[in-house]
Amino acid sequence: MKTILNQQQLQIMVQRLAYQIREDHPDMHNTVLIGLQPRGIFFSDKIVDVLQQLIPGHTFHYGKLDITFYRDDIRKALHIANKTDMLFSIENKNVILIDDVLYTGRTIRAALDALIDFGRPAKVALCVLIDRRFSREFPIQPDYVGRAIDTIVSQKVKVHWQEADGNEYVELLDS
Repeated sequence: MKTILNQQQLQIMVQRLAYQIREDHPDMHNTVLIGLQPRGIFFSDKIVDVLQQLIPGHTFHYGKLDITFYRDDIRKALHIANKTDMLFSIENKNVILIDDVLYTGRTIRAALDALIDFGRPAKVALCVLIDRRFSREFPIQPDYVGRAIDTIVSQKVKVHWQEADGNEYVELLDS
């Protein structure tokens, strides 16, 4: 086990990514933020909290998307569905998908399929905390990256969140 990010580094990274999103979307009126279930929502909650501090009084369109039934491995393993919470259309909106770790790209591919049920976006961007480069199975790349790391197939990146795990840090595990 190797710690990639400690709690302080993680907080700084969340701040930086929120500022980058704010810089690219100055008015945020045509922008929606969508966290991916299950663990991407802890990261997206933090991004939205920082954005709310940067733009006080602004009402954000923020949703949480479950992609369980859009996965291409749904028949290979038991997956527990989570709740999708999106009470708005994404029609002609700039969508920012937010997830904690980008690995093969399969989760993001499923999220793109699921998004179509909520309208046709003008543009989709991807924000990830950790980008496991060189592991893609789909041609998907993030627009906002906390940290890019090189890993091998036998390694796993685990993001620990205060809300779910009692502490915040990112570790690299060897199988």
